[in-house]
Amino acid sequence: MTTSRRGLIKGAALGGVLAGVGSLGGCAQQAAPASGPAGAAAVSEAITMQTLAEAEKLLAIAYSDSERAMMIEGLEHNLEALNGLRAVDFENADAPALVFDPKLPGRSVKSQKNSVTLNRAPPTAAPANDDDIAYASVAQQGAWLRAGVISSVDLTAIYLKRIDRFDSEISSFITVTADIAREQAADADKDLANGRDRGPLHGIPYGLKDLADVEGVTTSWGAAPYKDRIGEADCEIYRKLRRAGAVMLGKTSCGAIAYGDRWFGGTTKNPWNTHEGSSGSSAGSAAAIAAGLCAFAVGTETLGSIISPSERCGTTGLRPTFGRISRAGVMALCWSLDKAGPICRTAEDTALVLGELNGYDADDAGAARVGFTYQGDADIAAMTVGYVPEWFEKGDDVDRAALAALRDTGVSLKEFTWPAMDIRSLLQIVMVESAAAFSNLTLSNRDDEMVHQDVDAWPNTWRQAWFMSAVDYVQIDRLRRKTMLALANAFEGYDALIGPNFAGDALLATNCTGHPQLIVRAGFAQTPSRTLAGAAAGQIGSQTFRTPRGISLWANIFEEGKIIALGRALEAQLGAAAQRPPGF
Repeated sequence: MTTSRRGLIKGAALGGVLAGVGSLGGCAQQAAPASGPAGAAAVSEAITMQTLAEAEKLLAIAYSDSERAMMIEGLEHNLEALNGLRAVDFENADAPALVFDPKLPGRSVKSQKNSVTLNRAPPTAAPANDDDIAYASVAQQGAWLRAGVISSVDLTAIYLKRIDRFDSEISSFITVTADIAREQAADADKDLANGRDRGPLHGIPYGLKDLADVEGVTTSWGAAPYKDRIGEADCEIYRKLRRAGAVMLGKTSCGAIAYGDRWFGGTTKNPWNTHEGSSGSSAGSAAAIAAGLCAFAVGTETLGSIISPSERCGTTGLRPTFGRISRAGVMALCWSLDKAGPICRTAEDTALVLGELNGYDADDAGAARVGFTYQGDADIAAMTVGYVPEWFEKGDDVDRAALAALRDTGVSLKEFTWPAMDIRSLLQIVMVESAAAFSNLTLSNRDDEMVHQDVDAWPNTWRQAWFMSAVDYVQIDRLRRKTMLALANAFEGYDALIGPNFAGDALLATNCTGHPQLIVRAGFAQTPSRTLAGAAAGQIGSQTFRTPRGISLWANIFEEGKIIALGRALEAQLGAAAQRPPGF
């Protein structure tokens, strides 16, 4: 499959979705100076009848001359208000007062206890060699640690050596925190020796996407304007992982301001084919897991940033329900869509990580008060899983083999009716909110400092977003609610939905509704080196590479336990998850 978040955005642009609607203030605004505070320039050009007539072309509306004449005085007052608004010094952490909630009125969410039970206990026999240790699951490493056959200090040393040896090939880490890792590993071993077991992540080394703040550590957001930015306080994700006894190896790379796999230091590569990028924006988190450079990683997703690199690199990625994991202290791209989630090597590992990160946080207005339960011994044969036949007809052999494998697990497969709605305009949620989050870059012209500069890149889409009318944006939010209702109705009678990762508009729809999505490795394909959008990179020629393919599972909101259980069964049935990229 070749569709990606960038492809969605590009397709929307070509289809006219990004042709927005005009802020009349933007039509008359003078460019802000290249230096000085954002929005410092005052709007001074007079609004004329011709100004309005030209602006109407962007709005796809038409007024009469008498109507335009009546509007001018009010619009001039609006521009004065805009000058005051743009003089406000907003920080990225200044969230809007409006908060998205995936729960619908009148629809109950099943209560859950905080409990994670694995399918079976991993063996405790001594590991064969360092490579086997590095590629082992979190659950397996935890069993070895508790049996005393390895220590967290030794496990951490294995990963630090692998980072030193391999990361120059894939650029998956922006900052390696070796000293912090060694200190945390020593603390973890000391705790275990004293009988204090902090849980399934105790002593387990991980990578943290470089959007999440850790006090005193560089958090660059992957972008040149922020490459020297230092975290002033720990984000809630890091605090929870510290309490869980996990060991931070460093900050994994991400596409600049959560877009793609290009950051100020280069492009993060796919370990299965280092001639292509790892996709993004959780580029380093997925690449590091695939290359055996950490045991688990934390990524974020707004519109595909966990799913897309997991597909490219062959990792298991879980985008949880909106609100499951606190985003306090994590860079905001789109407040009503941003989600954090685990990227791992097995489905059950995502349950272990989510179990530690799930929970309410007063510092994140979008955080939910819902427990998380995973039962590895759940009877999946009692589940009804939906599928959309058209999606698999348009898919490839790996997609169809995954559907057959799921059928062989004993689940009840039933055709699923995907809502017939035109939801392309929901893409504007990302465009408008991110443009607001980084308005200072646009208004000060510091967006020119960003490495990625083309029609699909943030600097250009943010400039376009200023021409979206507030009225139409509210209409988009109303469409979002209609989409939530339609999907809630469609999921009635189903425990989960299976499909190709980017089939139809499921990635866009479920990100906007807050539904969880799990991707597991399903097989392999011979592919040429690809661009970020998934198209073949013409300059590479006809050479192809054996690269992983994934399949996705969706569940109703806050029902991640079901798709993780199904994902575990699929991994066992397909037998593709344990294979490693050559040379790593």
